[in-house]
Amino acid sequence: MLRFAPSPIGDMSIEDLRVALFNSVIAQQKEDQFILRIEDREKEKNIEGKDTEILQILEKFALPHDRVFHQSENLHIQQTLAIRLLEEERAFACSCSTQEREDIDPYSGKCSSMTDEELQRLKEEKIPFVLRIRKPKETIKYHDLIKGDIESPPDAVDSFIILDADGVPTYNFACACDDMLTGVDFIIRGEEHLYDTPKQIYIKQLLGYDAKTTYAHLPAIENIGDQEISQSVKSLFAQGYIPDAIINYLLQLGYETPKDIFTLPEALEWFSLEDIAKTPAKFDREKLRSINREHIKMMDNRTLSMLFGFADIAIGQLAKSYLAEASTLNELDDKIKAIFAPKVFDGTWGEQMQRLRDIIFQAKPIDDFDAFERFLKQESQLIGEEFSQSLRILLTGTDHGPELRDIYPHIKSYLLEIAS
Repeated sequence: MLRFAPSPIGDMSIEDLRVALFNSVIAQQKEDQFILRIEDREKEKNIEGKDTEILQILEKFALPHDRVFHQSENLHIQQTLAIRLLEEERAFACSCSTQEREDIDPYSGKCSSMTDEELQRLKEEKIPFVLRIRKPKETIKYHDLIKGDIESPPDAVDSFIILDADGVPTYNFACACDDMLTGVDFIIRGEEHLYDTPKQIYIKQLLGYDAKTTYAHLPAIENIGDQEISQSVKSLFAQGYIPDAIINYLLQLGYETPKDIFTLPEALEWFSLEDIAKTPAKFDREKLRSINREHIKMMDNRTLSMLFGFADIAIGQLAKSYLAEASTLNELDDKIKAIFAPKVFDGTWGEQMQRLRDIIFQAKPIDDFDAFERFLKQESQLIGEEFSQSLRILLTGTDHGPELRDIYPHIKSYLLEIAS
């Protein structure tokens, strides 16, 4: 059982998406279940609708999951398990003030010998207290598929808090309980959780859970030079990157893939967590742009055209003719919009453009570009740049771009609309 456990407190980042992607890939390879756990434990931080947005993003990337649940659904069970540890003297109450708790690192053990009578007094006098787990006596050891063997001595684990004064379980306790309750036995997540893992292992041990769990902590994604990493998946969509390209790129980060351009089904045949580089992955926007361009080339032409408001194979082909100078859907959209935008006839070539437009409006449809060009030259008597530049601007809205011969087959059905 694998899981992806995002918090609904902000936009999904590319690192979050990579975690979800890798979990989905391994689940499909192992023919295992993959669940989505919305970690909504901190109610005051949750943003309404973010849980639905997470589901929608995973759907866009075709990452299937077997079950969705919110962490808050298990609140009562988590609280019961925490109290059980207290009753078994594997945890203890701590009445240190909030400031004291923040200042103590590692924990001093000040409240570790609190008696039942003292605890009862705290309850009666309504003095706030938290529950802390008793510091382990032995080193916590585990093997990580990427990082190798890892050891955490008792002082590194310490007597950490498992239940806050308001009765809400802390992140590590809630996470360990939920993994245990749902039978998660394969955990893939970012390396920022390396500090959390020994604590969660220890919680499971104290609760008597001895099922083996496999861990893999993914190295961070870093910038190259002064590039800025796009912080959210939504922003990548907004910039015109497509899901297949983003998946391709994320699977390549820190990984020697058999080829540069591939689809997710292809990756399922060869992807292995053990082969991921141990060092941080470098985010290269130009590489992502290049991959995006190649995946746009692979798109169905009619499907591509629909992204620009059409349902015409010719418009998909037209967009692809601009891929030598454009790499995202946004950049292609600008090209298509320039072609279909109303033309301005008061510029340098305005008079010539007007003459060509009038001829086009009166002419019969001409299928072949060479014949179309000859006809216009003959009727307009324009030569050189007067002809070539004015025709280019009339048909494309710009003074540069692909050869008109290459794009004419894709726009000839729209000439009257384009030249207006």
